[in-house]
Amino acid sequence: MKPRTPIYITIAIIFVILFIVYYMFVQNATFLSSPYFWGTVVISVILALIHSAIGDLIENDKFKKLSAAEKEEYLNSKKVPYFKSLYESAFKKQSSTEEKDILIDHGFDGIMELDNQLPKWWLGLFWFGVCYCVVYLMSYGLTDFAHQGKEYDEEYKAQTASIAEYMKNTPPPTIDNAVYSADNIAAGEEVFKTNCVSCHGDGGKGGIGPNLTDNYWINQPEKTLFKNVFHMVEDGSPNNPTMQAWGKNGVLTGFDIQNVAAYVYHINQEQSPITTAQGGAAPQGTEAHWEK
Repeated sequence: MKPRTPIYITIAIIFVILFIVYYMFVQNATFLSSPYFWGTVVISVILALIHSAIGDLIENDKFKKLSAAEKEEYLNSKKVPYFKSLYESAFKKQSSTEEKDILIDHGFDGIMELDNQLPKWWLGLFWFGVCYCVVYLMSYGLTDFAHQGKEYDEEYKAQTASIAEYMKNTPPPTIDNAVYSADNIAAGEEVFKTNCVSCHGDGGKGGIGPNLTDNYWINQPEKTLFKNVFHMVEDGSPNNPTMQAWGKNGVLTGFDIQNVAAYVYHINQEQSPITTAQGGAAPQGTEAHWEK
């Protein structure tokens, strides 16, 4: 007769299994506050206690039928700590006497073949993997668990809501407080491609509108290049009605203008100018001397 698994180990295993199952089907940890989860835990624990009590009765009945030597051996085995006995049963090697009992009556090239049982830790991991696969396949087939499309939609909605909340609580930049940041260049390029590329050409090389990569500007109302671009996009050009006031007419927000101003600053100051020989428009206006 072998010692039984302690009840607290059984309860811990039940809790872990229930946690995995609920997490797979609910897909987040909100179930930890659900009465259904804890109700399932309580019912499972009660059933485990009932099972343990019935096991104690059966164990006592079997113990009475053992011989004196068997009783002593069983009581000694119960004195060994559970985790120590678990370790020994998983890794302890058989003695030479035990090997004779499991020796298969054939071999090859002088090598004995033993009918060893698989290690318990291996069997435990194997059956845990089988059960996990069954639960995973059920949750994948019957729920939205691990579906990339659903996860993408949820993350997109969360990010969109976060951006909307930020825009709602953060006042848009104005020409007085707008600042250049390299982090805004990529977003500014998208604004430029959507609203500005038809006149100023791909990469700001010019077309209907002037070349934005050289150092000649028709309008220079501000002392710095970044603020000058912000001013022109927000208020438009007094010399050319085609350059509308994108900010004042509500097409672009202060954030959009700050971003596109960063992009124009980038292609003008941090990249080589696109010359006429390279397909750029001829310089227009007067040479600018921007303050840093």
